[in-house]
Amino acid sequence: MKVGYLGPKNSFTFQAANSIVEEEQLVAFASIPLSLQALENNQIDYVVVPIENSLEGSVHASIDRLFNQTDLQVYQEIILPIRQQFLMKEDALPEKILSHPQALAQSQHFLETNYPNVPLEAVASTTFAAEYVANHSGNVAAIASQAAAKEYGLQIIAPDIQDNQLNQTRFWLIGKTQSEPLSLEPPQKVTLFVTLPTNTPGALYKVLAAFAWRNIDLSKIESRPLKTSLGEYFFIIDVTLTDNQILIQNAIEEISLLNGTVRQIGAYPITIH
Repeated sequence: MKVGYLGPKNSFTFQAANSIVEEEQLVAFASIPLSLQALENNQIDYVVVPIENSLEGSVHASIDRLFNQTDLQVYQEIILPIRQQFLMKEDALPEKILSHPQALAQSQHFLETNYPNVPLEAVASTTFAAEYVANHSGNVAAIASQAAAKEYGLQIIAPDIQDNQLNQTRFWLIGKTQSEPLSLEPPQKVTLFVTLPTNTPGALYKVLAAFAWRNIDLSKIESRPLKTSLGEYFFIIDVTLTDNQILIQNAIEEISLLNGTVRQIGAYPITIH
C-alpha cells in the first residue's frame, strides 16, 4: 500500500501520514494537487492532505481539488499540533526567510517583531525551505519543524515561533470511494459539499434550517467560489456525528427537495495527537 503526502520528508504532512502508516509506505509529492492527481491516476492508494489550520483557516488547494474530483472520499482526520521553528546554519541576520505561505502567516508576529525588513519567500513546503537553507550558502533562514532541523543539521535559532501556542492543523486521509477504511474506529464527523439552488431567496437559510430544527450540530460551515461566475459558491459543512445518522440523512433529503445539491465526502473517525 502506498500513501502520498506533501513532501519532502519531515514536512508536517509527512508527520501526519507517518502517524497512521509506516514510513516505507509513504510517497512524497511536490504539491497538494500533484498528490491528489496521483491518487486519481491510481499511482497511490491513499493521500494525506492538510485541510485546515487553526490560525490561517482552510487550505484551499485541498478543498477545491477535492470538490472537483468526485470519486474521492475522506477516510480519517488527523489533528496535529504545529510547532514552527526558526532555522539557520548559524545565528546571524538572515538575508531572506523561506517557508510555506501558511507557516509564514502563522509566524507573522515573530517575523514583524524580529525581522521586519527581511524579505519573505514562499516555497512549496516548510521542509523544502529547511532543505534549501542546508544546501545553499549565505545567511538564509527557514521556518520549519523540529524534525526538519534535525534532518538537515540546522540550528533552531528561535523555538515555537507560531503566533498561537495552540496552533493545530487538520489533515484528511483520502482514498477512492471503493477503498477500504484504514481505521476501525467509529466515525465521528460527516463532511458535506452543498451547492445551493441559484437565484432562490433565503436558500442558505433554508439549508441551515434543515439541520437546525433537527438539533444537528454543525462544527463548521464555509463557502468557496464555484469558479463559474461571480457570486456563485459551494459550501463545506462539517456535521458532528453522534446517534443522529437518520436525522442527517433526512436533512440531506430535505435540501435535495429544495433543489440543492449535496455530496457526502466522508463519515470518518478523528485522531488527535
